[in-house]
Amino acid sequence: MKVIAAYLLAVLGGNTCPTDKDLKKILGSVGAEADDDRIQLLLSQVEGKDITELIAAGREKLASVPAGGGAVAVAAPAGGGAAAPAAEEKKEEKKVEEKEESDDDMGFSLFD
Repeated sequence: MKVIAAYLLAVLGGNTCPTDKDLKKILGSVGAEADDDRIQLLLSQVEGKDITELIAAGREKLASVPAGGGAVAVAAPAGGGAAAPAAEEKKEEKKVEEKEESDDDMGFSLFD
């Protein structure tokens, strides 16, 4: 990731075709070690390609990946009316817990 970040920083800085020396200089400026194999791999994969097109293609691929948590399937209860009170009890319990969590600052604030 740090090699990709260095490449993107070079492109953002106006260097449309960064070399391995450019990436090593950027990585060295922040004290990160430069792995020659990874740099050469990245440069060979992006050679002759426009970075904005690569980012757009990656964004399209990520759009099809499920993000998790958003689409949870819930089975309908067979009993119908019996499940409704249980759901209400759970909501009440969550509200009580939220009130207790707000006291975690132990009476003082970081900005007082």
